[in-house]
Amino acid sequence: RARALLQQLPPQDCDERYCPDIAEEERRKLRAFSARRRREALGQGLACAVPGPCHGCPCKKCGRRLNKGDPGISASRLGDQFWHPSCFSCHFCHQPLVDLIYFQQDGRIYCGRHHAELFRPRCASCDQLIFLEECIEAEGRRWHPEHFCCLECDVPLCGQRYVMKSGRPCCRECFDSLFAEPCQACGDPIGADSEEATHQGLHWHARAACFCCSLCRKPLHGQPLTCRRGRLFCSETCSLGWDASSTASDSSDSAFASAPSPDS
Repeated sequence: RARALLQQLPPQDCDERYCPDIAEEERRKLRAFSARRRREALGQGLACAVPGPCHGCPCKKCGRRLNKGDPGISASRLGDQFWHPSCFSCHFCHQPLVDLIYFQQDGRIYCGRHHAELFRPRCASCDQLIFLEECIEAEGRRWHPEHFCCLECDVPLCGQRYVMKSGRPCCRECFDSLFAEPCQACGDPIGADSEEATHQGLHWHARAACFCCSLCRKPLHGQPLTCRRGRLFCSETCSLGWDASSTASDSSDSAFASAPSPDS
């Protein structure tokens, strides 16, 4: 319950004490933003039995009837409306509103987090609202300019090339040394600047020398392929040919290993 409350009502959205690193101008904007929300949008749902005059009224969300004496939720800011308790949830994330604290906008109810995001972007790094005139936007998310940095070495990435790793930006050097997948063909890491080909969870350099048929070496980029035991083939014929050559090689090795030595 406590975790849900912190998720739905981030304290940094309404109290500057939870934002110690922001500048004075941002503090001023945060105070004004929070005061306006409390005044115009904040409410608390009232859990009560549906009164007699509202017998048969539809739930505001699902439309099913609420009968006299049924448990219901009313929201004073939205008039004489009732919800089923399970229907009294955020319009965006659909989570039940913890302690029935809600924010309303255009006749809809929201948790505090998603109501705030109707008006201000949220930094993907520090989870605070952004009151600056400029921010970094990448991969559908936004950051304070100073927070858009490598997840490993913290080097600033504004204006630099980067790779997304687990939803966070990573510089090319850290990606190559820590996260690059090895190529199935040559064994070298597939760096951020290299084109990559994947199949069945395996990785190759997209160049013709690596992403090719294991038997005839035909390049496979954009071509039909089959994969057996981590090896690529352009056709079933090559796949069977590889099996035959492998079997012959194994038989030769066995014969060599079982032959008596001159000493014996």
